[in-house]
Amino acid sequence: MTVQDIELPTLRMPYPVRVNPYLPALREEAETWAREMGMVAGGDAPGGHRAIWTRSQFHAMAVDQLTAWTLPDASLADLRLNHRFNLWALAWDDYFASAFKQTGNLAGAQVFTARLHGFLPQEPGARLPEPVNAVERGMADLQRCLFPPGLAHWRQGLNQALAKYIDAGVQELANSLTGRVPDLIEYAQFRRESFAAYTAPYSVELATGARIPERLRQSRTVCALLDAFMDYMGLANDIASYQREVHDEYDVNNLVVVLETSLDITVQEAMHAAADLVTARLAHFEHLTRSELPALVQQTGLSHGERIALDAWLDGARGFLSGLHAWYTGAPRYAPVGGQIPEQRTTGVTVR
Repeated sequence: MTVQDIELPTLRMPYPVRVNPYLPALREEAETWAREMGMVAGGDAPGGHRAIWTRSQFHAMAVDQLTAWTLPDASLADLRLNHRFNLWALAWDDYFASAFKQTGNLAGAQVFTARLHGFLPQEPGARLPEPVNAVERGMADLQRCLFPPGLAHWRQGLNQALAKYIDAGVQELANSLTGRVPDLIEYAQFRRESFAAYTAPYSVELATGARIPERLRQSRTVCALLDAFMDYMGLANDIASYQREVHDEYDVNNLVVVLETSLDITVQEAMHAAADLVTARLAHFEHLTRSELPALVQQTGLSHGERIALDAWLDGARGFLSGLHAWYTGAPRYAPVGGQIPEQRTTGVTVR
């Protein structure tokens, strides 16, 4: 069965897509930061290194649309900061794929990743290494922007999440080189790391200005809710990016491949099984917010202000998921090489 013969299954999304009103302003400056970091071709890249994207490749990704869809209520300043973070994450992904995955250079990937850890300090004021490529330069710049006094509490958790993200790239490469398809149970946890899903709660907080109250953060209900929130992102991406990852990059780290191997089923059956699993994770997120979280809030005795903050964060999380879904089903980044993106049926969402 060829990729063109595979039917992408329905991905349920009950939350409507909303677009941040600052999208036009974001579009006007979309290239500026990426070009300054050396990610986009045009002029001399800093340090003389080759850029990661051509100008046409950069605009085809529609990262400004992704940011505006996932954070519809963010201020322009917060939208701009998260946009730069999104650009960096995709720059790391594409750089790592071309420099190490396509060449099978595991040793080089390990050296690159070890250096990048130096740009993720746990303490404020730490001196960073001198960046030598666009990925390092982008992260060095983000480290100067991400942790002002109002966001100082992010430093340890967000940098740990980023460390998991870059480390997962090395493990993905090792799996692909040896043909080791991850076990299904193992993969669910691993995908949160390899998709950078552990950074998403921070993006929601940035956009809404609201935090999950501390008294709830370590509860079983909230931990399960965050897991379901993060699982939808990465596992739904595996369906959208199947062509790109499996057939273009020869990657075995994909939910469809994991299910196909673990359950000994066809690719098409694995596609539908993957969609069922993604739908189940979203349903669990909904169940927890509607059925279990209200009782926990009542039991914990949250103040009025804490309840408002929790509701704002949950609304932001719903918007984040709907924005990702819209990008997966409409971005040229996920279109097959040489063709249009396959039609993917959606429910409960209008993408404009």
